Amino acid sequence: MNSITRSACLLLNIVLLSASAHAAQKNAVSYVNPLIGSQRSAIGYGGTMPFVTTPFGMTDWTPQTRQNKISVTSYNYDDTTISGFIGTHQPAIWMGDYGYVTLMPQVGALRTSPEDRRLPFSHAKESASPDLYRVSLDAGEHGTIGVELTASERCAMMQFHFPKSGTARVLMEASRPGIAGFAAVDSHTGEISGYNPDRMDAHLGPLKLPHFKGYFVVQFQHLPQRLATYGMTDATAKSSRGAYAEFTPGDTVLVRVGTSFLSIDQARENLKHEMPLWNFEVARQHLHRTWSDKLDRLQIAGATDPEKTRLYTALYHALLYPRIFSEYGHYYSAFDDQVHAGESYTAYSIWDTFRAENSLLTLFAPERVDGMITALLQNYKEGGWMPKWPNPSYTNIMIATHADSLVAEAVRKGFHGFDRQLAWQAIYKDAMVPPDEDTTHRWLDREEHTPYEAREGLTYYKQLGYVPTDKTDEAASNTLEDSYDDWCVAQVAKALGRQQDYEFFHTRSLNDRKLYNPALGLMNGRTSDGKWAPIGGSRDNPGNRSISGWTEGDAWVYTWSPFHDQAGLLQLMGGAQAYDAKLDLHFSGRHNVHSNEPSHHYGYLYDFGGQPWKTQAKVREIAAAEYGYDQGGLDGDDDCGQMSAWLLFTAMGFYPVNPASGDYMIGSPLYSRMSIKLANGKTFSVLADHNSSSNIYIQSATLDTKPLNVPVITWEQIQSGATLHFVMGPKPSKWASGWRPSAP
Repeated sequence: MNSITRSACLLLNIVLLSASAHAAQKNAVSYVNPLIGSQRSAIGYGGTMPFVTTPFGMTDWTPQTRQNKISVTSYNYDDTTISGFIGTHQPAIWMGDYGYVTLMPQVGALRTSPEDRRLPFSHAKESASPDLYRVSLDAGEHGTIGVELTASERCAMMQFHFPKSGTARVLMEASRPGIAGFAAVDSHTGEISGYNPDRMDAHLGPLKLPHFKGYFVVQFQHLPQRLATYGMTDATAKSSRGAYAEFTPGDTVLVRVGTSFLSIDQARENLKHEMPLWNFEVARQHLHRTWSDKLDRLQIAGATDPEKTRLYTALYHALLYPRIFSEYGHYYSAFDDQVHAGESYTAYSIWDTFRAENSLLTLFAPERVDGMITALLQNYKEGGWMPKWPNPSYTNIMIATHADSLVAEAVRKGFHGFDRQLAWQAIYKDAMVPPDEDTTHRWLDREEHTPYEAREGLTYYKQLGYVPTDKTDEAASNTLEDSYDDWCVAQVAKALGRQQDYEFFHTRSLNDRKLYNPALGLMNGRTSDGKWAPIGGSRDNPGNRSISGWTEGDAWVYTWSPFHDQAGLLQLMGGAQAYDAKLDLHFSGRHNVHSNEPSHHYGYLYDFGGQPWKTQAKVREIAAAEYGYDQGGLDGDDDCGQMSAWLLFTAMGFYPVNPASGDYMIGSPLYSRMSIKLANGKTFSVLADHNSSSNIYIQSATLDTKPLNVPVITWEQIQSGATLHFVMGPKPSKWASGWRPSAP
């Protein structure tokens, strides 16, 4: 018996024993509904898809109801037909896909285009979970085709149950019209292999990457009756390209698909590593156990089943990103177009996820943090900068260099498995070196074919202490977010004993104060001559962002954005009473847009102004209004887990307003008990006596039985396995109202 066979037998025994042990017990995986966020509703649209994959899986598998592209995802709950089952790498609705591959079962005549091959389906005959997607497709006069899909980190296994009439066929689309993909068939082994070189976002970054390809291998348990390619002689690629395999009517066809960014051979090796057995149930149970190991770390009491579904689905969403981008010791770099030894990740939606998603990962997946930071540092070595939104290369989407925050948070929380000196070099460059051609571009949102923009307008920021609105787009937002990143750089400098650098960047981190306009009581962009810029640029009217200087918001959205300097803002506004009154106007004026990330910390800000009871009420209100329990239950693009992370932290009763500080501001826990099984073997618990939908206010609190009279807990307190104990009531109390933030 060879080593692969022995491993396969051992895996089978482990999985079957695990399945038996857990059969009678409903675990966290069973609560997850991957369809949440896949439908536009009265709440909003999350842009999510029912992915079958592992936590941080390299390739996600989902039914395809429409042709995905930038601003369109593969699956939408309102659609009524399916045209394929796609191995996708699209991380969010506003991003493109790359290196994808699609399979589709069909009967009868060969139909290759998505419009011709699509088949109707009903949600009544569809089920989705993290480890299994199942659906029945209507094949017309031939009957139905049953489909089951499960997956591993880089591979998928599909089971197609064909009707007894019409030629049974599995179509594999390598690439779409206009994309010079490739497919080949091997009639002796029954294997289809090929690649797809498409990168939908390639026009948004500076790198061409001629060697980039998404490779795949498709294998069948039983030899097909016929194998053939299609579209491969189309020199101008006006049609799609691919291959197909045909079987006897009535067959159940088991197929497995390996993906790789290294080579076809590596795609084949990934199958040997991850799916050595031709056994669908073993593969499914292995994936189930993988998810269970993660999701079961969160325990909830006092919640209904729908509430558990909402929370465990949020955790599932949060654990999808960033995605692994290495394959058993090697990775393709989308920054120098070469293969390297090591571990890598991609799909960091950093402008979104630095706020809470990354902080959530330090709690639920700390074993990944060192590798994720190392991946960003490898990107720096290979491409010159840490990226802000790699997909998988530079895309120049969003502003600032919040990888600095990820590095600072990792340093603050004691992660040591990355090169700290290299990290210092990377964040120092972010803070001090303007991008190429900085003064010749306005750095428009999604401006095409520019150099990597890093901190756009940094030339002016270093000269004036702010980014001027008449020189650089989104300048006011850049100034405020750069100030926070400067604070992060200062904290790393301090940790590394670089006192002079610490003092320099700490001073510069207070540049946010230069935009405070006392006549408005709000932040206000400035022009290069020092004058106040015109007010404007709301989320609903983005056309004048260039003169007012805001990113997906306005002055109301950005005034409280310097997470690190709420003490300074309190002083600028004239004290806590004025600070809270202005927050009241922010909310009463409907300026809080929770569907977009700049508003995510606002509900917690009353803690800083001495009115924590308003935070307790506000975060409960937001959670109830913005998060639902079915497919329409997300208000806004989930943005690689950030929307979901907000809900999870809020449910637990605390939130990382300044994520790199290691502090968490206290809100109002949603349930009577929640706990996290920490990687160090300890358990952190939150208890809330008398908690209910009406008892939302904290009356008193203890931490390990000692009185807690501040609305803050720390990373160290969580890691100690402490018990945070609240007594809740129906009326506001003065609990923790005497606390004020210290100067940064």
